Amino acid sequence: MEYRLALIGFGTVGQGFVEILRDRNVELTEQFGVSYRITGVCDARLGSIHDPSGFEPEALLDAVRNGGGLESLSAIDHGWDAMRMAEDSAADVVVELSFTDLETGEPATTHVRKALESGKHVVTTNKGPVALHWPELSELAAERGLQIGVEGTVMSGTPTVNLGLNLLRAANIRAVRGILNGTCNYILTRMEAGSSYEDALAEAQEKGYAEADPAGDVEGFDAAGKVVILGNLLMNEPLSMSDVDRTGISGLTLEDIESAAAAGERWKLIGSLERGPDGVKASVAPERVPLTHPLSSVGGAMNAVTFDTELMGEVTLVGAGAGRVETGYSVLTDLLEIHRTRAG
Repeated sequence: MEYRLALIGFGTVGQGFVEILRDRNVELTEQFGVSYRITGVCDARLGSIHDPSGFEPEALLDAVRNGGGLESLSAIDHGWDAMRMAEDSAADVVVELSFTDLETGEPATTHVRKALESGKHVVTTNKGPVALHWPELSELAAERGLQIGVEGTVMSGTPTVNLGLNLLRAANIRAVRGILNGTCNYILTRMEAGSSYEDALAEAQEKGYAEADPAGDVEGFDAAGKVVILGNLLMNEPLSMSDVDRTGISGLTLEDIESAAAAGERWKLIGSLERGPDGVKASVAPERVPLTHPLSSVGGAMNAVTFDTELMGEVTLVGAGAGRVETGYSVLTDLLEIHRTRAG
């Protein structure tokens, strides 16, 4: 079965996904009975092309590498904006990969809404639409018999959402606690090795883990968005960003790190959801985690999440929380889930 794809955004994640298709399309057909044809790509910097006959993955990648941009490729349509790509493209699925805005969710939310209104499934790695507008978007998808894949919004290609939603939900998830921001985890790991907060942050910026303005990471906004997503999807709780009690790591000192170490503990920025008699409590805050807990051993820029379940006890998942191919893989897993559901 062939699925036609339109990509909105062709940066690191989009190119990582297309690399996977280039290398694995034959294997995917053999294993899952699916193939994927990219019929449109729209990127604010690289240009926009659309053609129902599709584009070869390698041609798209070469156009970017050679500096000519997407517009250098032969296509029936050039210059479409993202809205037209979402609405008019010859695609079964719109893959929304534009930049994340956790204040408004735009422009990605409008792209997702337009794609659904046009009868297309959606896969997105963008936290904004899911953290800020999930109830509306999921209802719109359900009304039209469509699906929205969001695996890449939480821990890149590490299957956090799929694990909780499809495999652990029947075990009754009572709480979720996780290291959901690799930048903060890297900084805390470096501080434990003796670096000051300022030096560790500068190193994270040099390595590309932290932005020039790191507030979204170090003040807990990114992790809070992921907590909201997990609450909405896994606990069916209509949380918003304002429902998350949020504290970042910028106030931690080397003395704090040393005090925890002396007590057999380690500081981690923990995103937490806990179901109680009054609903779900959501928070993001630095916590001293005992060295005996699996989360304490997760270092560097890695992510991890522990599900506390009634039937299985604690289940901990550790994996990459970012990365070109890793996040690109999350797009593939969502596409395969759409196929599994439709084919079944």
